[in-house]
Amino acid sequence: MGAIVCFGEVMLRLSPPGYLRLSQTDNLNMTFGGAEANVSVSLANYGMEARYVTRLPDNPITDAFEQQMRGFGVNVSYIAKGGDRMGVYFVEKGASMRPSKVIYDRKYSSIATAKPGDIDWDKVFDGAVWFHWTGITPALSDSAAALTLEACKAAKAKGLTISCDLNYRKKLWSREKAKEVMSELVKYVDVMIANEEDSKDVFGIEAEGTDIETGKLSEAGYRDLAKKLSATFGAKKVAFTLRESFSANDNNWSALIYDAATDTAIRSRQYAIRIVDRVGGGDSFGGGLIYSLLKGYSDEKAINFAAAASALKHTIEGDFNRVSVDEVLALMGGSGSGRVQR
Repeated sequence: MGAIVCFGEVMLRLSPPGYLRLSQTDNLNMTFGGAEANVSVSLANYGMEARYVTRLPDNPITDAFEQQMRGFGVNVSYIAKGGDRMGVYFVEKGASMRPSKVIYDRKYSSIATAKPGDIDWDKVFDGAVWFHWTGITPALSDSAAALTLEACKAAKAKGLTISCDLNYRKKLWSREKAKEVMSELVKYVDVMIANEEDSKDVFGIEAEGTDIETGKLSEAGYRDLAKKLSATFGAKKVAFTLRESFSANDNNWSALIYDAATDTAIRSRQYAIRIVDRVGGGDSFGGGLIYSLLKGYSDEKAINFAAAASALKHTIEGDFNRVSVDEVLALMGGSGSGRVQR
C-alpha cells in the first residue's frame, strides 16, 4: 500500500495546566497540533505510511516538532523550509457550562506566506495513494489557497484519492470567502468530511430538523444533506461527525457516512463521552476513516471504526490520538466500561 500525504499548518500549542484560565497561571504546557498533522499521527499509529507536508522556519522549534513526529513514525522529510515563524495557539480547557477557548497567534506564519511552487508536489506524491487536506489551510491566505489548489490538481493528475475535512474556522475567514474558495477546491475531493455545522457555514446548505444549540440532530436530515453535497460537488463519499453537546465535559458522539454509488447512508454507534480534551476529535475521526477505507472495510465497519477512534481521542490530552488499532477495535466490540486492564 502506498503513502498517505497530509498537508496543512502545524502550530505550537500552549495550554494552562488542567482547567486553569490563562489569567490564573504563570506556566504553560507546550506541545504541537494542527488538523492535518493530527491525521498523519493517527495513520502512523495504525501502521500506515504517513507523510506530513507543510512549510516551516528553519529553527529549533521546527526541529523539536519534526523530532516528535518522527517518534510517531510520520515522514517529515517533505517539509519545505522557509518563512519566519510557526503559528501559535493557546487553549483554555472548558468545564461544565464554560466552553473551551482557542486563541490564535498565527498571522504571517510560514505556511500562510507560502505560495505555488514552494513545494515539489511531484516528489511529494511519488508512491502515494491518498491526499488529505482541510479547509483550514486555504483560509490562511490567498497564496495558501492557491498552493492548496496546486496540490489538488497535482494529486488528481497522479490518480490519488483526495479527502477534505471542511473544518470551517470563523476566526480565519468569512462565510462568503469560504464559500467562494472552497466551492472550487472541493471539486477535486473524493471523500468529504464535515461536522454538524460545517456545510451550513461553508456552503449555506444545512440539515433539516436539526438545532445545534439544543443538541437536536436529525439522522434523516443529515442523510439528505450528504446526498446534496455529493450531488453538488461530486464527492463519492460524504461523512459527518455528529456531536450532541450537553456541557463542555459531556457529549454524545456518533457519525454518518453516505455512499453516492449505492445511494445509502449508515450511522455509527453512539458514544456518551466524558471529555478530557476535545481538540483534535474531528481529526482523529478523519484518520480513522482514511485508514478504514484504505483497508477495504465496508462502510458500516469504516464509520464505526472512525467514530470509535474519535471517541477515544476525547479521553487523551493534546491534539494527537495516541491509540492503536486493537484499542479501537476493542471499543467497537463493546469494551467501553473503562475497567483496568491487567
